[in-house]
Amino acid sequence: MTLSSEHGDLGAEDLKIITLARSARARNDVPEGAAVRDETGRTYVAGTVELESLKLSALRTAVAMAVASGARSLEAAAVVSTADAASDEDRAAVRDLGGPDTPVLLAGPDGKLRVAVTAG
Repeated sequence: MTLSSEHGDLGAEDLKIITLARSARARNDVPEGAAVRDETGRTYVAGTVELESLKLSALRTAVAMAVASGARSLEAAAVVSTADAASDEDRAAVRDLGGPDTPVLLAGPDGKLRVAVTAG
């Protein structure tokens, strides 16, 4: 099912990972929330990690969680942030697991889609 709205033409599963990313950001009071969907449809949700010895964006954390859980590929990734674009490092992490054609969705804190690009 594809939904046309302020989110563009996103399917229900893509809207779901945006919602999960937005919830992680709000629940953990972090700069970014992210979610990725693997090849089996499982989702992995994360927020920004900012420890003295470890700093990871939310999207790189979600990709790491997917890898650590045995994911072999990604179908899509979403990040909720005030940024204007997904960073090159974030897209590279998605590309490493999902390939260059994996969609990377960037939504604002309000959950509205801002940019949809590929990891490539």
